[in-house]
Amino acid sequence: MPLPDPLAELLRYFEPLAAERRDLGSGPVLQTPGVNVLALNAAYVAQAPTEAAEAELHTFFAGHDAPPLVLSPYTWDGQDVGGLRVGAWRARETATEHIAVEQVSRLQLSLWAAVLAESYEALDWAGLLAQHFAARLEGRRDFALLLAYAGHDPVGAGLWQAEGKGGAMHLWGSLDPAADAPLLNAAAQLAGGRVRVSLPDASPLHLPDAEVLTFTLLSGR
Repeated sequence: MPLPDPLAELLRYFEPLAAERRDLGSGPVLQTPGVNVLALNAAYVAQAPTEAAEAELHTFFAGHDAPPLVLSPYTWDGQDVGGLRVGAWRARETATEHIAVEQVSRLQLSLWAAVLAESYEALDWAGLLAQHFAARLEGRRDFALLLAYAGHDPVGAGLWQAEGKGGAMHLWGSLDPAADAPLLNAAAQLAGGRVRVSLPDASPLHLPDAEVLTFTLLSGR
């Protein structure tokens, strides 16, 4: 059964970046051992929770020695570990002229991964992220690395994908909130002024008509 948007949208974006995909009755699962990106280690579940679905997910994740993480538009029984507002970002004026954003080559992947890891307060993962994305992005011209700078200091990183109308950038982060809008603007400008993005719960930025998805770490059985 096809997933509804925006769940299907995130799956399309993250599947090429994951180590593997498994399909369960309750929905597809992406797994990427050794990488701490939630969307690369979650079940994409469109349905409301049921005992059967919870049992299936617990069995699967336990069998793979992984935390039972669900991404869904519904509220599941467990720990809320972050929500996403998914929608279209259109390039707009900002008052942050000191922030510059540029598309960088794969030679900058280590720096890009370090900025991304630090933006999620997980700098220790930078090396593993760089290794993983170097392998997954090899030969792929539909993804582009973006780095935001304040002066000479890198303060933001994003991964733009040429997909659909305007592309998408669901994986991004910044060390300075002032870099958020310029980073999203740069992604939008890569494809005519509009890009599909995900904003975390805490972001003050606005997406018209955004749809909400939530990561839930399922309660133990």
